[in-house]
Amino acid sequence: MSSTPLALFVGLPNPTLSDDEFALFRETNPLGLFVGRRNLRNPEQAKILIDRFREAVGRADAPVFTDQEGGRVQHMDAGPWPLFRSFGQFAELARRDLDLGKKALRLSTQAMGAMMSELGLSSGCSPVLDLVFETTSAVIGARSFGPDPDFIAALGREVVDGLLETGNMPVMKHIPGHGRATLDSHKERPVVDASRETLTATDFKPFVALKDTPWAMVAHVVYAAYDAERPASISPIMHDVIRNDMGYDGVLISDCIFMESLQGILPERVAQVLEAGFDIALHSHGDVKESEAAAKAARPLTDAAQNRIAAAKARLGTLKIDYRAAQAEVEAMFASALVS
Repeated sequence: MSSTPLALFVGLPNPTLSDDEFALFRETNPLGLFVGRRNLRNPEQAKILIDRFREAVGRADAPVFTDQEGGRVQHMDAGPWPLFRSFGQFAELARRDLDLGKKALRLSTQAMGAMMSELGLSSGCSPVLDLVFETTSAVIGARSFGPDPDFIAALGREVVDGLLETGNMPVMKHIPGHGRATLDSHKERPVVDASRETLTATDFKPFVALKDTPWAMVAHVVYAAYDAERPASISPIMHDVIRNDMGYDGVLISDCIFMESLQGILPERVAQVLEAGFDIALHSHGDVKESEAAAKAARPLTDAAQNRIAAAKARLGTLKIDYRAAQAEVEAMFASALVS
């Protein structure tokens, strides 16, 4: 096993790590593991899975991520864990009472972060900073705070800071913005035709405002004003836009390469992400053979990526809270404001 991890997250089809998967991960040393609801049944099982992955790669701090935004996208939605509200609901509360909305969102974020950190999960890949319009693909919907970039940035700040406080890594997505995409990048290749001036004044704006967020996930969306052929996640041009024009210097991970906005077989997709200059390719599920093929296509993390990852980790706090009590308090805030 190389001492430098591969620039790759892998996934699993089951709630346990098989002997073959353990051996593969020990041999190839992928940077991290991405888990979904198929892998998360209860706290005891989840902790065993996370610990076993870290044992396989030989790193007690190996990142283990999931999708845990609240609302429709929360993979910790089995019986043992509380359910959390969507960003759209917090936005509705904040439009009625901005201070109360921010307070409720911060507390809900801390509750969710504490819940994940208690399990050993490193991140829930949040917040979503995409704008939403009448034409936006339904894949975003209530995952967004709305159409106003300044409002999104203000609420997104509560999520970023709340997660950091509880030792859970914020990952803003989907940089540089999925909101003008009318197609679902899980199924098709969206093309955004807006001008550079429009994108800079709107879609890009929340990401620039929160460019101190330690990690960001890159959209599989074509921005024709910059690169008419390739989605941002595999475009060297968009890599330079994010790094230089938008000024983002944190860790850049692709959205899941299984999404059909990308083309070619999975190893080719891994290579496309990394050859474009991004730090990490996300292979969020798949069986042993698919993970092995992805690992063969990946390269070790660059020195720059390792430095970014270390700098991000150094910002994590240690706040401990009773996440169930905190979530009950959030619900009381909504009740007091008569927001359903």
